[in-house]
Amino acid sequence: MAVDTERIPARRRRLGDRLAVLGEREFLWFFTGYTTSLVGSSMAPVAVAFAVLDGGGGGTDLGWVMAARILPVVLVLLAGGVIADRLGSRRVMLGSDLLRGLVQALFAGLLLAGHAPVWAMVALVAVWGVGEGLFMPAFGAIVPGLVRRKELLADANTLLGLSRSVSTVVGPAAAGLLTAAWGPAAVLLVDAVTYGVGAFALAALRLPGRGPAGGGGESMIDDLRSGWSEFASRPWLWLTTAQMGLFNLLVWAPFLVLGPLTAQRDLGGARAWGLVMGVYGAGAVLGGLLMLGRRPARPLAVATVAGLGWALPSGALAAGASLPWVVAGGLVAGVGSAVCGTLYGTTMQEWVPVELLGRLTSFGALGSFVLGPLGLAAAGPLSGRFGIGGVLLLGSVWQLAAGAVVLGIPAVRNRRWEEAPEN
Repeated sequence: MAVDTERIPARRRRLGDRLAVLGEREFLWFFTGYTTSLVGSSMAPVAVAFAVLDGGGGGTDLGWVMAARILPVVLVLLAGGVIADRLGSRRVMLGSDLLRGLVQALFAGLLLAGHAPVWAMVALVAVWGVGEGLFMPAFGAIVPGLVRRKELLADANTLLGLSRSVSTVVGPAAAGLLTAAWGPAAVLLVDAVTYGVGAFALAALRLPGRGPAGGGGESMIDDLRSGWSEFASRPWLWLTTAQMGLFNLLVWAPFLVLGPLTAQRDLGGARAWGLVMGVYGAGAVLGGLLMLGRRPARPLAVATVAGLGWALPSGALAAGASLPWVVAGGLVAGVGSAVCGTLYGTTMQEWVPVELLGRLTSFGALGSFVLGPLGLAAAGPLSGRFGIGGVLLLGSVWQLAAGAVVLGIPAVRNRRWEEAPEN
């Protein structure tokens, strides 16, 4: 007899009930392929970095190669949302996986042949970034179609978030071992194979028909305009997007740049910083496990409260706290990141019509990430003027203040699961 998981309080559910979403065929196929691909993707940056360095490149060359991956993602996101709504998410994701797999195979071939100049690496990584920019909006739009029961959507997002968290721990560690043993080309070949697994899983999906895809405009520009109009008409969506964008500018980017400097100066160096980030990753895994089977009545309110935890690691560094306090802050922040990711993603998928999901996801992703590079570039100069502690303290205070403001907005605070429209 099927279990009605919607009526069972999360705290009383057995593990099997919380994993009921794995009984959904389409989700299981997608989850398996996506997780496999994620592990490969998280291995690749390590291989690319050592490919540049082993080829005689320096810090400037490595910076060019890394930037070549990020910039196309930002540039392609909006077009990716329109294309996903027009052609369907699965087609776009399948094409993206095949494109990225081909890129990694070509990259590995160049390394094995001994002909991998920096310009060629930049070009290949840029194409890789284009594939990622196409994949991201389509990913946000495909998830609702993978589960038949709406009450399992949050669990689906939780497990997908868990796979991302675990891959960030497993992938780099495996890449380090493989690179040391067989070189970066071996890692890139593994990544190419994992993209193939992801593409195979996507091809095997049997998704329900939802009518004609597309935004209804006569051109991509028309579709972008209508998508922006829909995005701007939802205060809860653009407010949380603005909050995330400023978080990346004022909190996350300075933390990534100034955190290692503080660890080097006061906490014991790279080992201490590795511990902080490792515990952060463990916190994200723990947060995902805690979210399984849970559907809080006010998802955006809970997500916003969970996000307040990000004030802790920056605040601890700014206050000159000892390593255990910084690690504890990282743990809380990791838990909060998993809770936020699950609840924000599920809210988007439940409140936005499926024919708009690709475009609205792309606007949300662009708004969230576009200020991040500016924060990374500005953190160092600002710390020279105001001190490392001053910049980190600003981020900590901002996170608390922004969370309080967002919680005060009824469109965010009072949004409930049961009010979501039927898609």
